[in-house]
Amino acid sequence: MSIDKPFHRCFRGIKEGENSGYSGWAYVLDRDYAKNPKHYTRAYQIIQSDLQRIFEYIEPSDVNFKTFSFRTHELLVRTCIEIEANFKAILKENIFNPKDDKGKNLPENRWNMRHYKKVNATHHLSKYKIILPIWSGERGVFYPFKEWDSNNSLSWYKAYNQSKHDRHVKFEEANFEALLNAISGLVVILSAQFGTESFSTGERAISSSGYSYYDSEPALGELFHIEFPDDWTEDEIYDFNWSNLKTAPVRFQQLDYDK
Repeated sequence: MSIDKPFHRCFRGIKEGENSGYSGWAYVLDRDYAKNPKHYTRAYQIIQSDLQRIFEYIEPSDVNFKTFSFRTHELLVRTCIEIEANFKAILKENIFNPKDDKGKNLPENRWNMRHYKKVNATHHLSKYKIILPIWSGERGVFYPFKEWDSNNSLSWYKAYNQSKHDRHVKFEEANFEALLNAISGLVVILSAQFGTESFSTGERAISSSGYSYYDSEPALGELFHIEFPDDWTEDEIYDFNWSNLKTAPVRFQQLDYDK
C-alpha cells in the first residue's frame, strides 16, 4: 500500500499515474514541508563555492586523493557540521524521542551518528550515487553512505572526528578523498529532502531539456551529478495528486523514528 501524503523532509519515489510528474516534486515547495529549507541549501552553496576554490589548487583527480591541508581540514569540518544539522532537522520535524540508559529523554546535543543512521531506512541514503563530472581518472563516483549497508561506520565521518579531536596526529585523515565523500554526503542528505530544488529567489521556470554532454542528472548546485534511488518498494512510494492535496488542511505526515 503506497503513501497518500508526503512525509516532512522526505523526498522519494512516486507512483506513476495522472499528474505524477508534477506531484513528484511540487510538494517540496510547500511552506509546511520543511522549516526554512533555504537556510540549508544556502549553506551547501557556500561549501560548494569553497570546494571549487580548492579545485584551483588541487586538481580533481585520482592521484590527489591523499592530499591534505588546512583548507581540506577546515572544509571537511564545516561540511560534517552541516550534515549533522540536516540530520537533526529531519529528526526534529518528524517523531523522534531517544532515551538515555536511564530511560530519560536524550537531549539534542547528545544525538550522534548512531541516531542519524535511522534516516537511512526512510530516505535510502546508501543508494544514492554522486558523480563529479570534472574528474580525471576512475574514482570520481561516490556512494557516501554505502558503508551503512554493511553496518560499518562512515570512513569519511571517522576522518572528520579523528582530525577534529587530534589534529596534530590525525591531520592527514582530513584529506581530499574524505572531503569529497563528505561533500557528496551533504549533497545526498539535501537531495533526499529537496530533490534538486535550491529555493532560489527566482521563479521556477517550465523548461524542456535538450542534449547534454553527460549522461547523469545535475544535482543541487550543478557541480555534482546525481542518481536517485530506484529501489523504493510499493509500500514506500508516494501516491497522491498534489493538485488536489495542496489545498487540504493537512498535507503532510510525520515519520515515526521511535518505532
